[in-house]
Amino acid sequence: MDSMKKLEQQFKKLSSYQHLAAICGWDQAAMMPSGGNDVRAQAMSDLALLCHETLTAEEMGEWINDAETNIASLSDTDKINLREMKRVWEQATVLPADLVESKSLLGSSCEHAWRTQRPNNDWEGFSANLKRVVDISRQEAEIRAKQTGLTPYNAMLDLYEPGMTTEKLDALFGELKTWLPALTQSVLEKQKSVNISEPKGPFDTALQSALGKRFMEVIDFDFNHGRLDVSAHPFCGGVPSDVRLTTRYDEADFTSAIMGVIHETGHARYEQGLPKAFRNSPAGEARSMGIHESQSLFFEMQLGRSPLFVEHLAKMAAEAFSRQSDAAFTVDNMNALYNRVQPGFIRVDADEVTYPAHVILRYEIERDLMEGNISVEDIPERWDRKMQEYLGLSTDGDYTNGCMQDIHWTDGSFGYFPSYTLGAMYAAQFMAAMRKTVDVDACLRSLDFAPISGWLEQNVWSKGSTLSTEELVIQATGEPLNPEYFKQHLISRYLKG
Repeated sequence: MDSMKKLEQQFKKLSSYQHLAAICGWDQAAMMPSGGNDVRAQAMSDLALLCHETLTAEEMGEWINDAETNIASLSDTDKINLREMKRVWEQATVLPADLVESKSLLGSSCEHAWRTQRPNNDWEGFSANLKRVVDISRQEAEIRAKQTGLTPYNAMLDLYEPGMTTEKLDALFGELKTWLPALTQSVLEKQKSVNISEPKGPFDTALQSALGKRFMEVIDFDFNHGRLDVSAHPFCGGVPSDVRLTTRYDEADFTSAIMGVIHETGHARYEQGLPKAFRNSPAGEARSMGIHESQSLFFEMQLGRSPLFVEHLAKMAAEAFSRQSDAAFTVDNMNALYNRVQPGFIRVDADEVTYPAHVILRYEIERDLMEGNISVEDIPERWDRKMQEYLGLSTDGDYTNGCMQDIHWTDGSFGYFPSYTLGAMYAAQFMAAMRKTVDVDACLRSLDFAPISGWLEQNVWSKGSTLSTEELVIQATGEPLNPEYFKQHLISRYLKG
């Protein structure tokens, strides 16, 4: 058996282990009784170690070197596969096994405790766990930095956004900060005269769930290969053949859960559309978290909050909750409600105009945290100061709605947050390109998502990791990332609409 075949078999085995880890992680967040956490954390740590050992087996390096020596004999598909296999292998081999195991254990423990610490505003308890996660993440960042020649934060960022750096982000976000505050104030001024009727609950959780699933059907989610459940923090997990979505419900307000479902379904459609020809190999995985977020934000923001889609949403929601005569469920009111710009504390509930401020705040904190410029003890003060500067709100003493609201840092996912605003920029650029060949408005009027899905399938989903992020964006839109599309989208929807 030649080296390439051996590599394919090893990565297929690794994919099976990762499949199990993904489902165990979903179960831990959505189904597992709290008393099972300690044993589950150990099991997942052992599984993480098994994945690491499989990927870093001594013969893997030999097979990769041999395949590269004979690269001329490989097909184009094999060359792409080999490139991505080597990238993933290099990222794994630099870490010692005991660090991988320890990080998994610490992450599981921190995340599990966070579920009760956050509602109790228990910063002291949370920060004790977070310090351990930060310490081991800094160790990882230093190791990766030495291998790659990058700064510690850039080395972590590269795990989620290959090719992205703080230099590029600082330029992108710096330019964003030159016009976003003024645009936000203009929108707030314009919306002062808009009267919004808040839908009054209760809204039964079962009815919310059923309505969310109806929208998933509209967006063509494949329920034969996925499901929707509940967790403390909405997410999309699992694997392409078995995608697990979660949301959270509030019986006093159905609007957040519905958009949460649409957002996570965007992630799920990307996963379900990844190239089957590269299944069980790194080339068949999502290109980057920025591209992943572009898909969730494409469905939620570009489509889901558009006036044409909200027209359907208003009617379907009124029917689902038997509120056909309720003024809060009129199309005009629902449009105003879903496109209201209002600085708030919670990132996942933020409108798309103020959302980038939440991301930039987190990026600047985690960058400085990984670079050793601040400590965990500094986070609350730094968070409060930036919230006041960027959103005009104070989180002093309010850790629940401040620096404890996200799940990402609990498992050491430092470098992830920039993906959200990069995703918003990509989504706007994809929409501008799509409109050149697809009558998006006609699709929304008829709720026929086939042409929209077809364009995304052809230009984004089917590419997996066969292209770099920049190559993918250029092929799909004709140019590299251009934040001007995002700016024009916001101006068009919120100032001209």
